[in-house]
Amino acid sequence: MARVIHVFRHPDRFVSGTVGEPGDRTFYLQASEPPRLISVTLEKQQLQVLSERLSSLLEEVASRFDTEVPDEAPADMVDNDPLEVPVDEEFRVGTMGLGWDAESSSIVIELLAVTDEEVDETVVLDDTEEGPDAVRVFLSPGYARAFAERAERVVNAGRKPCPLCGEPLDPEGHICPRQNGYRRESGLLEG
Repeated sequence: MARVIHVFRHPDRFVSGTVGEPGDRTFYLQASEPPRLISVTLEKQQLQVLSERLSSLLEEVASRFDTEVPDEAPADMVDNDPLEVPVDEEFRVGTMGLGWDAESSSIVIELLAVTDEEVDETVVLDDTEEGPDAVRVFLSPGYARAFAERAERVVNAGRKPCPLCGEPLDPEGHICPRQNGYRRESGLLEG
């Protein structure tokens, strides 16, 4: 079957979001350019890495290419709206690629579907017929900054971390490995 590449050169929207309760959230990226709407799922850690690498790439673009990159997302590009429904998964993200397209002065984000086969690096940001399905999005530096900031907020909106071990705290309780599984009873101190 031929590879499908969904290209969004001027998306109306490219955002991250979640469905579900903290501790049981599914992370999504959504790109829309009416009438098309594509949603892909990814892991929380993937979204966190994408946000961090995108911020680093923006700094590099500013210094190497003498391109104006805002330090903060422009107010008119901040998107706090929920994901568009229905949220239908096109595929689960396996490999991600980032690049700079000097011709259009855009950040390029490519998301490749999970595959059992090893992904050849030449497939990323390429239009070859071979390889996994992909979503390719072109963003202005300001829009890329807005995306990265929202992604960071989405990642940090989950369960609070344990102050001792850093693992997420569950509403039902938390057995902290730093306390060797010991949990104090409320109001009682062992002596």
